[in-house]
Amino acid sequence: MKRIFDLLELYKKEYIHKETAFSIKRKNQWVRFSAQQYFEYSNLISQAFLNLRISKGTHVATILNNSPEWNFVDMGLLQIGAIQVPIYPTISKEHFRHIFIDAEINVAIISNKDIYNNIKEILEEFNIRTFSVEKINGLESFEDLLEEGKRHPTAERLSELSSAISEKDVATLIYTSGTTGLPKGVMLTHRNMVSQILAVAPISGMGVQHKSLSFLPLCHVYERMLNYMYQYLGLSIYYAESIEKVGENIRECNPHIFCAVPRVLEKTYDKIVAKGRDLKPIPKNIFFWALHLGKKYDPNLKGSLFYRIQLYVADKLIFSKWRKALGNQLDIIVSGSASLQEEIARVFWAARIKVMEGYGLTETSPVIAVSTLEPNGVKIGTVGPVLNGVEVKIADDGEILTRGPNVMKGYYKHPQWTKEIIDKEGWLKTGDIGEFEDSRFLRITDRKKEMIKTSGGKYIAPQVLENLLKSSPFIEQVIVIGDKKNYAAALIVPNFQHLKSWSAVKGLKYKGAEKAIKTHRIVRRIREEVVKTNYHLGQTEKIKKFILLSEPFSIEDQTLSPTLKLRRNEIIKNYTHLIEDLYDGKVGVDVIEKK
Repeated sequence: MKRIFDLLELYKKEYIHKETAFSIKRKNQWVRFSAQQYFEYSNLISQAFLNLRISKGTHVATILNNSPEWNFVDMGLLQIGAIQVPIYPTISKEHFRHIFIDAEINVAIISNKDIYNNIKEILEEFNIRTFSVEKINGLESFEDLLEEGKRHPTAERLSELSSAISEKDVATLIYTSGTTGLPKGVMLTHRNMVSQILAVAPISGMGVQHKSLSFLPLCHVYERMLNYMYQYLGLSIYYAESIEKVGENIRECNPHIFCAVPRVLEKTYDKIVAKGRDLKPIPKNIFFWALHLGKKYDPNLKGSLFYRIQLYVADKLIFSKWRKALGNQLDIIVSGSASLQEEIARVFWAARIKVMEGYGLTETSPVIAVSTLEPNGVKIGTVGPVLNGVEVKIADDGEILTRGPNVMKGYYKHPQWTKEIIDKEGWLKTGDIGEFEDSRFLRITDRKKEMIKTSGGKYIAPQVLENLLKSSPFIEQVIVIGDKKNYAAALIVPNFQHLKSWSAVKGLKYKGAEKAIKTHRIVRRIREEVVKTNYHLGQTEKIKKFILLSEPFSIEDQTLSPTLKLRRNEIIKNYTHLIEDLYDGKVGVDVIEKK
């Protein structure tokens, strides 16, 4: 396998009788698409595009939710050499305009009416020919594309074109802005993606009898590459209805594997713990006893006989119920895109659900390092060993440098930016700070550009502090600030669900988020959590002051990325005046430590 669309030939040879290649829930029913349909629909889409004079090198924008059609369009474009430009439906109109202009888009494929209504004026402004999976009056549909492919078959021409496509050809153009600036087009080749598929595939140990659930955006290279891996291994792929319905969909399709970001795992963990708090005294004590055991779990250690016996009992009474709530077949959760709290990883492992942390960038297709199921292949708190075929070294300033067949061809139209990030020897600067543990496991400590430098010249790694603070059940989201200031401070979004339960136990009336953050006992309780965190920190790192926020950071207000990472610059911009008032002493809670 050298090109991504060689997956279609693999399906034809190995999986053609597979009844469920993909499945999606529509009108309350799971709709299946077979391997035969995958093969046929992809070819029809290719033929339709050729009839529409979409040829090698043409950029086609896709603003598609996760669905089987995403794959049909993807393969349809790949095997004629056209380049898919996947775009998040949630980005700003300014970014849509920038991408359409920069990538010279004149054809777009969208999912539904909501997306169309959001960008209708931009599509009309640039006179972009638009197809929609969901039928919309006035637009050509996905069905129209299939019919176009049937009317004018060009099988011989298709075979000729696909044979001429090289592994070095650009397969996709993915626009990524990181945390700042207008999006940059990352050119990924067939070789980039295929090298990842082949290197990652052996890790899971799964095959045609297994199922996966997909809910992170396929326009993100992380979910997309793993979808290719699932296909390579012959897994059935089920597409969740939405992030809000993931729990329900897990119980319906019973997957063996899915990939997530830490925020999803944190919210799942918080919901489980919240249910534990609502139990009656005896089962509640058993629940938290099991949780305490789980937080001590180490995948590489057997533990004492007494610990193993306790864990066996905890599994029978508590953890088995967790697995049932997660479909009862879940074996692996791949976690990436940000740092996961160690205790959450330990508890999931204790519950016999393997959390495999990985690390990478869009520019590296994406995996640089990932945990494995080999003996000593996991060390909680790290992102695992470096992936086979990929090289990593740590620069003098702590920055992670990498090179290998997965490193992008470059930034589209911007060779100067490419030269800034990739040196003459092929080493790509990741922008992340890290270190090796036990000469094998890569640990990410922070983003180089997100390091805070106080006015006293001391550096602070905000992600480390944020993860410590988020380990508190009272804190849901937090951003540590203090660049060019004389101390570190924090903007904290409390866990309001937990506060509601806690208030009931304490005999307080809970009157909603707005009033909660102004309630003296609640503020004092959260301050205790900050004090507890400060106890483990050096003098420079200690949080001296904080502000409570009633509204969580979100994708909608651009303070979270589509993969739920904090967009620091956007948050700081949104709360500029509040932050200024905090450092001027007008607002904020002083953290008074106990002597």
